[in-house]
Amino acid sequence: MLSFTHSFSHSGDIEPLFESIKQERAQGISGYYELSFSKKALQDSQNYIKKHKELIAKLKNLVIIGVGGSSLGLKALDSMLCSLPERNAIKLRFLECTDGFALNNALKKVKTKNTLFIVISKSGSTIETSSLFKYVLERYELLAPKHKSHLLAITDTNSPLQKWCQKQKVAFVNIDSNVGGRFSVLSSVGILPLMLLGYKGKEILEGARELALRFFERKEDHILHKALYLVQNRERCPINVLFSYSSVFREFNAWYVQLWAESLGKLNAHKQPVGLTPIALVGSIDQHSFLQLIVQGPRDKSVTFLSLAPKHYPKPRIPQKKLEFLESSDFVNGASFATLLDKQCLATMQTLQAQKVPTDSIVMDRVCAHNAGALVMYYELLTSCAGCALEINTYDQPGVEFGKARLRDMF
Repeated sequence: MLSFTHSFSHSGDIEPLFESIKQERAQGISGYYELSFSKKALQDSQNYIKKHKELIAKLKNLVIIGVGGSSLGLKALDSMLCSLPERNAIKLRFLECTDGFALNNALKKVKTKNTLFIVISKSGSTIETSSLFKYVLERYELLAPKHKSHLLAITDTNSPLQKWCQKQKVAFVNIDSNVGGRFSVLSSVGILPLMLLGYKGKEILEGARELALRFFERKEDHILHKALYLVQNRERCPINVLFSYSSVFREFNAWYVQLWAESLGKLNAHKQPVGLTPIALVGSIDQHSFLQLIVQGPRDKSVTFLSLAPKHYPKPRIPQKKLEFLESSDFVNGASFATLLDKQCLATMQTLQAQKVPTDSIVMDRVCAHNAGALVMYYELLTSCAGCALEINTYDQPGVEFGKARLRDMF
């Protein structure tokens, strides 16, 4: 369960915004709206797992070849859920950067016999992904008949990558071409690898579906209010800070940055450049760095606090131990570390509110697959609402394509 609080006030009417989102969903402008209602990702994942039981039973490594939306969502959910007992003892590795040092470190001690390589790309032509894919094909001789079962592609229907797989007789799973990479984590892009790792894909999708249903039943209107507030106040507060008070959210922060930045930084319907800038922080670490800027620097930020309710995490605790000369810290003795972190979050939020910094909060009652799915859906819906309010195409990325064209001209 997620609980939300906010104190945003705005001058607009949320009804036109809600109607825009309803229309966007009905017109199928993005397929992500239906992912949590579809059984395709679950069925495709279950079919693959059933067909490759022998291979999966001996897996020690899962190597993901993909960049941006092909890796960040999966990384976010695994990082969030990895303490759950169902998590298999499989090391998840990512090849997402064309830095040779990162590449060598990621593949250290990887042997073909106990590894599954999954290349994730809508087309297969993303230069980082295709270059890394070529490298592992050669290094691990993955096209040798005895090794082909250690390779899987997740790609759009009838994509160039699918056609390559069909010709080479390599396994592949399709995703809807109408689902952009940064909105794809609830498709097979995220669900299949997560199920290989032992997570309950059905529960992730159920959590997302319940949040989506509540939103369209008008039981989560705070999402509309927040989006409208942020868009109306974008000149005064163009920066939104996600301040996550648990290390389990560190990679989720990175997913949020891509989702927010790539979706909302666009030319609007009037050809004006618009956007909202994301910044991701982790508490309490960044209380000792970035917080100073928020409190006494320019008042150009809104802050969202994401935290865990401490009641489910009574251990470990701070010992009832007194240290000579350090008695000033004894007031926390006996408290759980979760309680300390929660109080630090609350104290920081109250400090910002006293300084008139716009804030809101999301509290996750406990870490579980259901809540993780709900959190993903919350941010995807919020992004869509902000995009509609900005009058942009939330789902393209033409600015990224400009850079790709220039890179091609350099070779």
